[in-house]
Amino acid sequence: MSRIDESKEFVPVRIAVMTVSDTRTPEDDKSGNTLVDRLEGAGHILADRMILQDERDQIANQLRLWCANPEIDVILTTGGTGLTGRDVTVEAHRDVYEKEIEAFGTVFTIVSMNKIGTSAVQSRATGGVAQGTYLFALPGSPGACKDAWDEILSLQLDYRHRPCNFVEIFPRLDEHQRRK
Repeated sequence: MSRIDESKEFVPVRIAVMTVSDTRTPEDDKSGNTLVDRLEGAGHILADRMILQDERDQIANQLRLWCANPEIDVILTTGGTGLTGRDVTVEAHRDVYEKEIEAFGTVFTIVSMNKIGTSAVQSRATGGVAQGTYLFALPGSPGACKDAWDEILSLQLDYRHRPCNFVEIFPRLDEHQRRK
């Protein structure tokens, strides 16, 4: 089972947060605030934050800019993972991914099933890697953001988590670009 190895030193990760919404403002962005509160509470660094409308090209372009920024290790988006016509965050993420982390969506669904039952099938939460940066698309509800952070990301973004974690393989995420 997973555990935190207290003999290892915590390594803060630089995380950007994007809320995808046609209606949210900085004053009422509860899901974005939930993610910022949790990541900072865990000792990580908020590298950037913004709200974008549900426009696939704009989302993908901003994801690419953040992936190219060496001061950003992880990107969390909230919103736009549902089934309606304006929900395009997952498609934007997949436009950017070099590799998808399929198990992230599966584990998120398992976590969600324990909280909201079969309504979990309506989420298309996803994760991936691009340019040495992790990207995770989370649903737009504060509860879903709490679940994703508390049950998955807080552990995988903690270098001390055993038996393995995302942080320890940061140096190898872009090794294919260094091959001769």
